Amino acid sequence: MTNSKRYSRQIILPEVGKMGQQKLLNARVLVIGAGGLGCPVLQNLASAGVGNIGIVDGDVVDETNLHRQLLYSLKDCGNSKAETAKKVILELNPEINVTAFSEFFTAKNATQIVDGYQIIVDCTDAIAVRYLINDISVAKSIPMVYASIHKFEGQVSVFNYENGPSYRCLFPEQEGLKAVPNCADSGVLGVLPNTIGTFQATEVLKIILEIGTVLSGKLLIYDALNFQTQIISFAKNPKAIEKGIINGRLLPNGKKSVEDLTPEGFLEKCNQLGIVVIDVRELDETPEFKGENVIRIPLSMLEDYRKKLNKNQEIVLFCQTGQRSLAAMNYLQKSGFVGVFHLGKGIESLKNQLQ
Repeated sequence: MTNSKRYSRQIILPEVGKMGQQKLLNARVLVIGAGGLGCPVLQNLASAGVGNIGIVDGDVVDETNLHRQLLYSLKDCGNSKAETAKKVILELNPEINVTAFSEFFTAKNATQIVDGYQIIVDCTDAIAVRYLINDISVAKSIPMVYASIHKFEGQVSVFNYENGPSYRCLFPEQEGLKAVPNCADSGVLGVLPNTIGTFQATEVLKIILEIGTVLSGKLLIYDALNFQTQIISFAKNPKAIEKGIINGRLLPNGKKSVEDLTPEGFLEKCNQLGIVVIDVRELDETPEFKGENVIRIPLSMLEDYRKKLNKNQEIVLFCQTGQRSLAAMNYLQKSGFVGVFHLGKGIESLKNQLQ
């Protein structure tokens, strides 16, 4: 621990102590959105000594942000939110490590950005991005600390925590969700996101420290205008979880997938008991690859044949060059199959082994 004096009032708490403070220092937290919610989350996490913080935001500071986004000042207008937030919280606590991603969180970069982080904090105001955050976090078993604000009301919950309910369990995806208004459309009381963001930061610290009762399976609703709170419980929906996992696993990662087998990995799996190996080439294509567990189901017939397969069965697919087997793998994963692999470069990569 680098500076016990800085955290002394926190360390004296029996629930924290020096070991807890070390947990905070070792933690890796990704904050998506450096706006109204992100600002108080970042300030509180940095002050508490969370040692590794990622900030994702492709926006720039605007004067309309300043009444609620307290990390920024007038001189910051026009500058990157992520870079500016990084600079400010490092001034607040120079002992921590901060990484700024000056880009919006999308399906193309999600996998690379979340890599290595233990907790994701959803500080966005876009419904589609929330589903994306949920899907990547549930696929990678990373807790998602959620919040949203509207006028005088805020909501907080924790999803995907210790195999608990997901965002999709509480908010099933529906048509028209993109039309839900954000702050720019309907307004927000300036203090509200700072209150709700502090609630989020509290949940993050509890998760890291493994203390208290985490808001998993519970939605906290805060009405600032009437100073009322209520907590609503909600249940886990296995189908919603499955959909999130499938979507998360299908996200591009910019690198070779672990599901793309090398020739050696393919042959090793072919020799394992209980694995179904499917050749998705047409019946007249060569070279032929034989084995006790190898069956030939042309890609055009896979949709009908999948009804005979167990979704929990480990399946290995191959074709001539890897393109059709990749399509088959994506199709089966979208259909709920969880253990699907394919020969990345196809049967042509096995020429030496087949001679």
